[in-house]
Amino acid sequence: MEPTEVLSRSAKKIGDRSTSDVVVRLRTHDSRDQWIYCHSDILIMNSKYFADRLSENWPTCQILDSRNCVEVYCQESDFDYHVTVLRLFYVHMIHSVTDMCAGVKNALGILRVAVELGCPQIIAACVDYVEAVPWEETEEDEILKIIPGMGSQAEKVLARLQPVNPTAIKKIFLSAIRFATSSPPSPLTDLKTSAQEQLEYMLTEDDDVPLLTADEEIKIETKVCIIELLARFENLVLSMLSAEDSVYDICSVLLLQTYLTDLSWACQILIKLELMRELVSSWVEASENVVKIVEQLCPESETLEIKLKVIEVTAKVLEAIGYGTVIMPSVKRLHMVKVWLPFVRDIKPLTESPGSDGKDVPSLKVDVEIWQSLESAFVSIILALPSGDQAEILTEWLENKHIRYPDLTEAFEVWCYRSKVANKRLALMGGTNGIGKFV
Repeated sequence: MEPTEVLSRSAKKIGDRSTSDVVVRLRTHDSRDQWIYCHSDILIMNSKYFADRLSENWPTCQILDSRNCVEVYCQESDFDYHVTVLRLFYVHMIHSVTDMCAGVKNALGILRVAVELGCPQIIAACVDYVEAVPWEETEEDEILKIIPGMGSQAEKVLARLQPVNPTAIKKIFLSAIRFATSSPPSPLTDLKTSAQEQLEYMLTEDDDVPLLTADEEIKIETKVCIIELLARFENLVLSMLSAEDSVYDICSVLLLQTYLTDLSWACQILIKLELMRELVSSWVEASENVVKIVEQLCPESETLEIKLKVIEVTAKVLEAIGYGTVIMPSVKRLHMVKVWLPFVRDIKPLTESPGSDGKDVPSLKVDVEIWQSLESAFVSIILALPSGDQAEILTEWLENKHIRYPDLTEAFEVWCYRSKVANKRLALMGGTNGIGKFV
């Protein structure tokens, strides 16, 4: 009886030349060549590929070093994984595969070779490992290249990448919008911010298929949540207005900043869902009080941050009014111009470098696009007002020291042209008192 026949599997070791009866010759097309001394019974037990190669039905098995030789050609990138798979034949499979994987990249390499060599135990262990651990984005891309071609044996790896049921997506959106518009304790602020970011991402249209299509239920719930947020904001504004000597406690100031941050974010969501009306209407009513409170705050860094948020919300509101997204009567449109035009042009200098105006005031950094948006919105709103109101606004603008911003030149030029045309039209119609009769 040959020595290999009396040795138990546990006594056999890979690379043991004295007891081996097979040489596995790993070769690459780049001339890398390695002999690995193995045992036929272990190879046959663990691999369909080696079972076929070492069977009587395979006529091309060679003899090398007085042993059967099985040549295995592989890519250079898979060479070490082949060695690992051969080593795994000789150890306790479940724990050793997990130890040798040491990351998704290695597990995928081992899995790829195990599939080629027909090693069901290693395949199962690798699949369990990859399915259970977190993935990096690059690893996820690799998984999508490798796993789908492996059939049912690796399907569960793809479970976390399958499209989510639309009902589940809606449920998580509704839960997230409730949390994102709430006022949780400060330790949950980061979580709330994350919820807001992900809600905006869910509604963003990009090159990918939209994650969520807003239906009536989503719009109604979002509307309810925003109305509740606006109610809390309005109550805070009223309570601060009633403060004695206009002295605001730090808690109220911080809460005001939180609400303004939430409203700035809410504008993005409401624009996507075409639900800006409630926020615009509420902001129009609260504008005068908001300006009054903000102007009484001390010019410290946290106060400047509040002014930034006020500017952000106001820009979105004025855009919605100016471009007809939300229809407002002329009296309210005129009110918004009279309230916010002075505020905006007084804040604009604070965005310049500190000390440029001779004052030691920290600079307020606002995205240049916001200033451009505000300027365009003001022009649009002014041009939609009765010409007499336009004349009043433009007269004040021409006399103001902050004439550079916002630049109302376009509104001025259009007003002049329209006024001249209106006079001509009146004369042709037989009028005698200028344009006043028609405006």
